[in-house]
Amino acid sequence: MTSQGEEMRNQCPACGASQMNIFYSLERIPVHSVRLLRSREEALNLQTGKMDLAHCASCGFICNLSYDPDLQDYSAEYESTQAYSATFNRFAHRLAQQLIDRYDLHDKNIIEIGCGQGEFISLLCELGQNRGIGFDPAYDPARSAVRNNGRVTIIPDYYSEEYAGYKADFICCKMTLEHIRDVADFVGTVRRAVGSQKDTTVFFQVPDAARVLAETAFWDIYYEHCSYFTLGSLARLFRSQRFEVMNLWRDYGDQYIMIDARPADEVTPPLLGQEDDLLETQERVLAFSQAIPIELARWKKIVQDAHQGGQKVVLWGSGSKGVAFLTTLNLCDEIEYTVDINPNKHDTYMAGTGQRVVSPDFLKSYQPDLVILMNPLYQEEISGMLSDRGISSRIISTGE
Repeated sequence: MTSQGEEMRNQCPACGASQMNIFYSLERIPVHSVRLLRSREEALNLQTGKMDLAHCASCGFICNLSYDPDLQDYSAEYESTQAYSATFNRFAHRLAQQLIDRYDLHDKNIIEIGCGQGEFISLLCELGQNRGIGFDPAYDPARSAVRNNGRVTIIPDYYSEEYAGYKADFICCKMTLEHIRDVADFVGTVRRAVGSQKDTTVFFQVPDAARVLAETAFWDIYYEHCSYFTLGSLARLFRSQRFEVMNLWRDYGDQYIMIDARPADEVTPPLLGQEDDLLETQERVLAFSQAIPIELARWKKIVQDAHQGGQKVVLWGSGSKGVAFLTTLNLCDEIEYTVDINPNKHDTYMAGTGQRVVSPDFLKSYQPDLVILMNPLYQEEISGMLSDRGISSRIISTGE
């Protein structure tokens, strides 16, 4: 017999179904992956938590049943910007222009939930001459990307019912919903804030769990991401909170999924073909659980063989993917450095395993034999940086 507390723990935060099935567990993983950790000791002693990744057969939603939000603190020491990459900036600019053109975002009021340092909302306001308000507890004026044009205001706080009085023609939320466990409550909060403004468009972007499952991408599973969506489960969540889903699509090398929605008076039926993925997700969950021990052993052997052969191995990408890769495989001495182009991260240390983060220029003297890329989308950009610095390392990437 299960207790009421255990039943509540197993209840799906997206649809309320009573049973979720755990298919992947990790012990003692860092609760933060992109905190700026100023010493190796701080990095090695960072608070840890447990991962019990579970699947809901009723709606396809996946989440960490052992997630504890009280272990986390999204302060100004949180550094997640991708804006130092030319590859990412091209994508962000293209996406902003696409949304502006699709929804005629000119001289409009825009809200961004989880705006980081204000990169994307500044882009929307600059390209469309809009007015924006961003919300993010990790906003740091010293690292702000907001352009001084008087069009953008950042509120350094979590978005909540407290801010429901702020109205907008367009509400944007990129790479934030996956950090929230009570996803139905959160999307419901957004719906209540929209109220009767039927012309307001809501846009969300999250990582694609279908790709993570298909690629056995353990480096994309970490504590900060407590919620995981497929196209179908994301659409079902929005429909359940009285949104009409207008568009569902993938982008950025099919790593991200996007949804456009507008308020509805009642729960609307599924209308888009991409929403019919319940069986496919269930099959992918099973395949992942069977493949993950093999994939972990394969990557562990790649790194250990190189290290034992006297090769110098570096990891390129000190963000969450890098932390998950290193901590899941328990790699410490085998890799001495990680590389990042973000200058805010240089001379900080990797959560859980303690590698020092260095700049690309450091590699000119270090001359690594093997560079492991955390994201294949950046391979061309990174290969160019290595070539420019006279480095002829062998390069392999996750997802290969």
